[in-house]
Amino acid sequence: MRWALNLLYSANLKDRVYGPNLTRKICECAAAGGIPVYFYGNTGETLDLLRKQINKTWPNLQVAGMEPSKFRRLTVEEKQEVVHRIRNSGASILFVGLGCPRQEIFAFEFRETLDMPILAVGAAFPFLAGAISQAPVWMQNAGLEWLFRLVSEPKRLWRRYVYLNPAYLFLLALQALRLSRFAPDGKSPAEELFYG
Repeated sequence: MRWALNLLYSANLKDRVYGPNLTRKICECAAAGGIPVYFYGNTGETLDLLRKQINKTWPNLQVAGMEPSKFRRLTVEEKQEVVHRIRNSGASILFVGLGCPRQEIFAFEFRETLDMPILAVGAAFPFLAGAISQAPVWMQNAGLEWLFRLVSEPKRLWRRYVYLNPAYLFLLALQALRLSRFAPDGKSPAEELFYG
């Protein structure tokens, strides 16, 4: 994303916002400020490991709740229940670890019903829980973390990288070549491409 923003808009971004690092920094500040947080996504097992790590690393962090993903689309009733649980938990910050693009869709969809910052943090939960290894820093800096993750979890991630990465690069190329421009009005690029 950082490279795309630099290419398309000359944003001159030197660093990326990396989900695990963002989660660490926010948890540290939330613990110091007594701000309750909520973790939504991944598996119950990963969240149990994450809770243990949080208790060791930030013993003063108020965890208002943790809820695993259902790994499918939520029904209307389930969405209302999720909103009810998160709002009634007392949380002031929501971390969402559903993977790309599900977590971004979740954050967009719930942005008005949840009156708190919603942070899409990728694989931060299993990384911070110690359930999976992070790529070496040199691979992260070279933009090769996806390759490390694909080799580490091929069964789970191959579809994402085979389908989504080429689609992303195609849409990026259309913009870079000025063949198309996607306005930030909530329309999906597919709608804009095919329906005007």
